[in-house]
Amino acid sequence: MSIDFKMTEGRAAPIGATFDGDGVNFAVFSENATRMVLCLFDHEDREITQIDLPERNGDVWHGYISGLRPGQRYGYRAHGPFAPEEGHRFNPAKLLMDPYAKRLTKHPIWNDALMGYPIDHKGKDRDLIADPRDSAPFMPRSVVEDPSFSWGRDYPLRTPIQQSVVYEAHVKGLTMRRKDVDDPGTFLAMSSDPMLDYLTDLGITAIELLPAQTFLTDRFLDEKGLSNYWGYQTFGFFSPEPKYMAWAQIDEFQQMVARFHSAGIEVIMDVVYNHTCEGSELGPTLSFRGLDNVSYYRLMPDNPRYYVNDTGTGNTLNVDHPMVLRMIMDSLRYWVEVMHVDGFRFDLCSTLGRVNEGGFDRGAAFFDAIRQDPILSNVKLIAEPWDIGPGGYQLGAFPPPFMEWNDKYRDTVRRFWRGDASEAPALADRLTGSALQFDHSGRPATASVNLLTAHDGFTLMDTVSYNEKHNEANGENGADGHGENYSDNLGIEGETDDESVLAARAKRRRNMIATLMLSQGTPMILAGDEMGNSQQGNNNAYSQDNEISWIDWEAFDEEFHDFTRMMIRFRKDHPLLRQKLFLHARERAADGFEDLFWWRPDGEPMSDSDWEDDELRCVAMELRMASGTPHYAETEMAIFAVFNAGQAVEMQVPTPPEGTHWAWRVDTESYDTRTDAVGDTIRVAAESVAVLALDLVPA
Repeated sequence: MSIDFKMTEGRAAPIGATFDGDGVNFAVFSENATRMVLCLFDHEDREITQIDLPERNGDVWHGYISGLRPGQRYGYRAHGPFAPEEGHRFNPAKLLMDPYAKRLTKHPIWNDALMGYPIDHKGKDRDLIADPRDSAPFMPRSVVEDPSFSWGRDYPLRTPIQQSVVYEAHVKGLTMRRKDVDDPGTFLAMSSDPMLDYLTDLGITAIELLPAQTFLTDRFLDEKGLSNYWGYQTFGFFSPEPKYMAWAQIDEFQQMVARFHSAGIEVIMDVVYNHTCEGSELGPTLSFRGLDNVSYYRLMPDNPRYYVNDTGTGNTLNVDHPMVLRMIMDSLRYWVEVMHVDGFRFDLCSTLGRVNEGGFDRGAAFFDAIRQDPILSNVKLIAEPWDIGPGGYQLGAFPPPFMEWNDKYRDTVRRFWRGDASEAPALADRLTGSALQFDHSGRPATASVNLLTAHDGFTLMDTVSYNEKHNEANGENGADGHGENYSDNLGIEGETDDESVLAARAKRRRNMIATLMLSQGTPMILAGDEMGNSQQGNNNAYSQDNEISWIDWEAFDEEFHDFTRMMIRFRKDHPLLRQKLFLHARERAADGFEDLFWWRPDGEPMSDSDWEDDELRCVAMELRMASGTPHYAETEMAIFAVFNAGQAVEMQVPTPPEGTHWAWRVDTESYDTRTDAVGDTIRVAAESVAVLALDLVPA
């Protein structure tokens, strides 16, 4: 069936399908195509016409159709050379998604026709042969959308980073097992009244969503009855994930953001711009590969048939290409300006800083583009500072205003509380903001995003319940996932009814969450850790869209939840714990006190030989406002915190200035907040955290 649509010149900008009130402008980038065909579909997904885009402005093909409205379904077929050994994989038999599509109708249905080559061909060079089968019956449709939304008084929260407590959560997993929300597993459920009440009561200031842009479930997972649960295989950089929308309306995402903002909670998106879901040369042709493979992807210089794979997924986006960089920047601005998100966490961010055939450069075009952008430079930017490419581990190397996930923090805290030797000096560094990595280029201490756990790895409960990973459900014979988790089951592997083991696990978790909230930097909590959620020992639940990954609200640990909430509030109440300036034991001009002291239990300062003791298990720090803190900043006198992973110890308390005294504030040996004044010494229980605050003596 064909309908006669009148196509006129249109515009080369903006790229994508743009409704202007009278019709739709279509614009798509391809540097190497020879012809670009727009395909329109009816609401029953029947292809009703194919129209050549009539104009090419530089490398942007464009045209305008009057009378089209939002809801119109479309796709592209790109003509050009099929010459894989030169990097070109054009195949007009393949319907292609618009990289700028604001909504997709569904996910691809796995079929051999999605491949640009005959997958059933037996030869090793099968990817060098063009496949003639039409992929349209198995492809989703791009949809024209009008993303305007009545935001009312909504505005960016811009919560100061030193006040931030980040909560990493999966859109579906957070609410699938909640019985008090409508449409569980969706954007609307995530921002429902019960969830907003829960999150605000807990005290978090920002929710970091695992990938919520449209993503693909890999074929090998689909054939095993599994799914790409985490979502790190992006299909559409502008479109919300269809599974998370209850009514297939993009304003559901906007409603979610507006509701979070009304509760004082920022929304940070985990985004994947380092690769796409199309995989290697043996992957499907869904969009980018078919539109312009040479431009969109980094190809091997000596053989462009193959892809550079610094991401471990089969391909790497070519961020060096100006139009690919433009797509990323346009996408980021869209989510900020149109969808009102407050920041981004960049998956495998080292890849985005690779230039000159793969070397990392903190002055790469991607970083420079963001830093000069008046919109993006003002939102929260968090880097995952590694990839699997050469020299890919770059913790501390990113330019401001980027923050970074600090895996050294995670590993050090786990090892210290497990009782490993020689970890005390490393813990001291993590407690004070990991200055060795981050104290340069004017970066604040908040640049370190401190985490105990994240979606990738054990939950906090599993960190104290399992010595080994238990990933059998993933179908890879336990070969996947991290081999070294620095975990400790405290005597019994997995679930147990042993009261002494359960008590030890609860105390270990209290020690770790207290350490997190007492550290300089920006704390991040994995959703469910605060209530004792377990993944049954699975440390790589990327494919488990089921009760392994969904948070179990029925098994709610009330005592630990209350302790976590108390520690979050304690952090918020004490500006000493959330300073922007690093603490380096420098003398303060106002009173002559140094801003940081490290003490031995006998009250003497720590010496180099003390720090070199492999058996040191007790770290005691006294901190004040950093030297150089401006007069207008929040102030507080002092905090004395003891982190004791060894036996019980009698600790000499620092001599308080005249008119002041030390008072208990936190003791992980018990669940209760203490407020009693102390004398010259305190007894710090074995394997516990004790915190004192310096107060004025009552008149």
